[in-house]
Amino acid sequence: MTELKLLTFPVDYPIKVVGRAGSLLRAEVDAIMLRHAPDIDASLTSERYSENGNYLSISYTIVARSAAQVTALAAELAAQPHVIMVI
Repeated sequence: MTELKLLTFPVDYPIKVVGRAGSLLRAEVDAIMLRHAPDIDASLTSERYSENGNYLSISYTIVARSAAQVTALAAELAAQPHVIMVI
């Protein structure tokens, strides 16, 4: 049996959001990220378009302070209409 190691907070926590390009995706996602992680370091954020430019993935690294913070952030991101996937 494999033992599950729980995170020890605070911890650097990567989050990737994938959505449809050409929408308001970046602005919506950035606003949500700032609400849940106001100390986010913009230099640790990157974006990449799909091969045909139809989709955009945005990668963030936040300093997660609690499991509740991460859960609330992921739930709000997933509820956005332009977001397809949160990893």
